[in-house]
Amino acid sequence: MHHLFISDVHLGAFPDREEEKIEKDLCKLIRFCKTNGYQIHILGDLFDYWMEYPNRRPQIGKQVLHELTIYNREITPITYITGNHDNWTYGYFKSLGFNVKKDFHRLDERGNQLFLHHGDGLSDKSFGLQRPLLHRILRNKLFIKIYQTVLPAKTGLRLMKWFSDYSRKNSTIDPAPLNRWSEKFLKNSDYNAVISGHDHIPRQETFSFGTYINLGTFFQHRTVALYTNSEIKLVRWDSSELRFQPFTTKKN
Repeated sequence: MHHLFISDVHLGAFPDREEEKIEKDLCKLIRFCKTNGYQIHILGDLFDYWMEYPNRRPQIGKQVLHELTIYNREITPITYITGNHDNWTYGYFKSLGFNVKKDFHRLDERGNQLFLHHGDGLSDKSFGLQRPLLHRILRNKLFIKIYQTVLPAKTGLRLMKWFSDYSRKNSTIDPAPLNRWSEKFLKNSDYNAVISGHDHIPRQETFSFGTYINLGTFFQHRTVALYTNSEIKLVRWDSSELRFQPFTTKKN
């Protein structure tokens, strides 16, 4: 089985022309995966903002969601681990056929164990990767209920878009925390690899006891990870040639 991992597309964050290009490249990738037998795993922040109201949801990424829905129906349900920008989902993604996870997913592929998560923290404190206080508040059911009670859908979604854009542009980019955590986690567990996104820095760290891959951003780097024949690697999607290119920091 071939597996493809992707995160941090942030649909809905960019000017129309750039947004159109990102969606076009991603749709080509989805169709490529469908034709060539790659099982897709989304590791968060497919959208830059996503909050479902009872009678309204963001009108973004429609073509991408259409292609993913076809994939879910015709190939296999896609694992969708929600990130800190798109975790306010209350059934819509599930109705489209996604296997929705709020925290992490364990992928067992022929005896190899892969730990998949977004990277903004895990709710189970025993993992030692606690979410920042703000992220815990934003995911709190009471906060969401109050937010949606006080703010009508149009206003609430507009505010969510502004906040997501602000937090994405002003977040501190530091690869060290996830590098340290992944190394420690791999050393003290039976997992062979950890894959995440979140901090927007694509990289592959190989230890004697496992591999850590950060997917970087699809919107900027077009990076994804592939797992096939017990080998995992970070690559770059070339939509013009419909193939994967070796990832190097020099090119990105």
